[in-house]
Amino acid sequence: MTTIKKIWLKYKGVIAYLFFGVLTTLINIIAFYLFGTVFALYYQLANVIAWLLSVLFAFFTNKVWVFGSKYTTMKAFWSEMGKFFFYRGVSLVIDAAIMFLGVSVLKVDKNLTKLLDQVVVVLINYFFSKFLIFKNGNK
Repeated sequence: MTTIKKIWLKYKGVIAYLFFGVLTTLINIIAFYLFGTVFALYYQLANVIAWLLSVLFAFFTNKVWVFGSKYTTMKAFWSEMGKFFFYRGVSLVIDAAIMFLGVSVLKVDKNLTKLLDQVVVVLINYFFSKFLIFKNGNK
């Protein structure tokens, strides 16, 4: 087996998470920009809308392509989705707190704060997904 193939097999979950994490983050940042700047919504409302759109995308990509989670019943599917949204809700609270601190307290540009905020959120979400949500689908 080649070295590249060994590396791929060892780290494919992390690589897939990073790939789909980048796409999820782009969805979040673009939606935040559109709703917060183009449509001029209050930055926390724009943040929640961006969160909802990106979490819907992230659930399915994480479930299928990152953690390979499988379920046998609809009850198991809804249970997993409920856990996913619960833990992403926890990271939304952290996200909102960082946004408040950056924008309202420190007076940093909302779009720059959002970029910095996403680094923290991505790390927290990976931990939640790997160890608390899709743990039965890990390989």
